[in-house]
Amino acid sequence: MLAGVSVDYYVRLERGNLAGASDSVLDSLATALQLDPAERDHLYDLARASGPQTKASRPSATVVRPVVQRILESISAPAWVRNGRLDHLAHNRASRALYAPMLTSAERPVNTARFVFLDPAGREYFPDWDKAAADVTALLRMEAGRRPRDAALTQLIGELSTRSEPFRALWARHDVAFHRSGRKRIHHPAVGTLDLEFEGMTLPSDPDLTLLVYAVDPGSAVADKLAILEMWADEQEALGADYSSPAGGWLRK
Repeated sequence: MLAGVSVDYYVRLERGNLAGASDSVLDSLATALQLDPAERDHLYDLARASGPQTKASRPSATVVRPVVQRILESISAPAWVRNGRLDHLAHNRASRALYAPMLTSAERPVNTARFVFLDPAGREYFPDWDKAAADVTALLRMEAGRRPRDAALTQLIGELSTRSEPFRALWARHDVAFHRSGRKRIHHPAVGTLDLEFEGMTLPSDPDLTLLVYAVDPGSAVADKLAILEMWADEQEALGADYSSPAGGWLRK
């Protein structure tokens, strides 16, 4: 009644038949259900996905352009780029040091969801593991709405569902969320716990990719820890540690 549609029509929509639903109907439903911006976007994605398909959807990007890597390297704070599947595509020097436990994980390819749910080190690296796990699952649910025919995404979700009971439980909740800004706690084996603020920005020329940058106040305790972490990373590389190989053995040096 609040959305201005008939009961029969609403029942049809709830059963997943959104094909042909107009923008005005979807907007009325979103308002009546008090959906937040992420949920509203997800509803529109589901409606688009239920429409006629003229061609397969383009898979999410897996590489970054050289200019993007150069921009990353010009940023002193930790900065990195991911795609919608949460694959790690590029890091700057500070970010490679910060994410060393993930970059050397045996779970391949490097992906935040795989590390959180499948690598035991994920629970140590993210002290607020329950929040990290919920955020990761909500982001993958958003991406599934945008790219329901992405074979690599389907494979990732299937792998996580098969190997992780916590993921299966979270996936069944159908939560969605944006990840545009916030705070994150990371426990790095070399320097301890870091409380970081971050901003996530979609790259205008590569809308499939997100640039994430951590904000660091000069002279703060976090800045001191990051400086120590970069020196530690330099020492590890000098000893032969390899951030691109799960056999790098950086923690054993």
